[in-house]
Amino acid sequence: MSAKPRIGISSCLLGQKVRYDGQHKHDAYLTKTLGPFVEWVAVCPEVEAGMGVPRPTVRLVGDAASPRMVEESSGRDWTETMTRWAAARVSELARMDLSGYVLKKDSPSCGMERVRVYARAGTAPRREGRGLFAAALMDRLPLLPVEEEGRLNDPPLRENFIERVFAYHRYRALLGSAPLTRSALVAYHAQEKFLIQAHHEPSLRLMGRLVAGLKGRDLRQAAQEYGRLYMGALARQATVRTHTNVLEHLFGFFSDRLDPSERRQVLEVIRQYHRRLVPLVVPVTLVRHFVRKYDITYLLGQSYLEPHPKELLLRNHA
Repeated sequence: MSAKPRIGISSCLLGQKVRYDGQHKHDAYLTKTLGPFVEWVAVCPEVEAGMGVPRPTVRLVGDAASPRMVEESSGRDWTETMTRWAAARVSELARMDLSGYVLKKDSPSCGMERVRVYARAGTAPRREGRGLFAAALMDRLPLLPVEEEGRLNDPPLRENFIERVFAYHRYRALLGSAPLTRSALVAYHAQEKFLIQAHHEPSLRLMGRLVAGLKGRDLRQAAQEYGRLYMGALARQATVRTHTNVLEHLFGFFSDRLDPSERRQVLEVIRQYHRRLVPLVVPVTLVRHFVRKYDITYLLGQSYLEPHPKELLLRNHA
């Protein structure tokens, strides 16, 4: 398995001139900020399916649930070609240990959601479609974190996606351990506990029961069920309230070791975060400091305290 998370990406976002007009849609955040921490796997469905560069534009036509991909100027139907190619390419990608995928928004091949679908010529489009390749990818790899580059301009969505990418990378490393053991799955759940709690506490309870009941179960099957719950929980947006709850729980592990001044300091910073006066990185950094200072073993390996490279500054938005 790759040391860095391997992420599929629409080639044009890396600056490759593969669009219909021979241009690109280079995204500097993806290449310059995130790029050093991941390994990109570039894919351009339309070029790889044989459409060439430059090329006539295509669009989705018909039923939004099962649209056809039609060349706008000539009416040529690319649906079967794209569908066959996408099935083969996704099978190949499924063997590449991907930990995420970034798609090009609005694309009839790559758009994740709200892609224009035309009922027929001369009618206004409905934003109800999904690109043909994106649909094949998401159907085949339902746990894979997938996002569009446009939505990554929103700081909370960007943080959530990248957090899921690194979480899925850790989870796939767990599955790749030989042999997978009960103790490994229990230990994994212990290190992810507070990260899961920040996203969805009901899922944490379900996962806790699953891990507690491993005896006599097929471990591979249990781990796959765990993965579905895990990625489902992390797909839910963490909130200021849920983060505050986790920070207070973490504080409880070492509060008795602090002097009164230190206790007031930690509680005040958590309150400031709860009131949105400081970003999440401030209380997390302080909690991490005391966890290390007092060597709180149970918390030292918690993914919550550093779920992704700190250089990405994902917790710095208020």
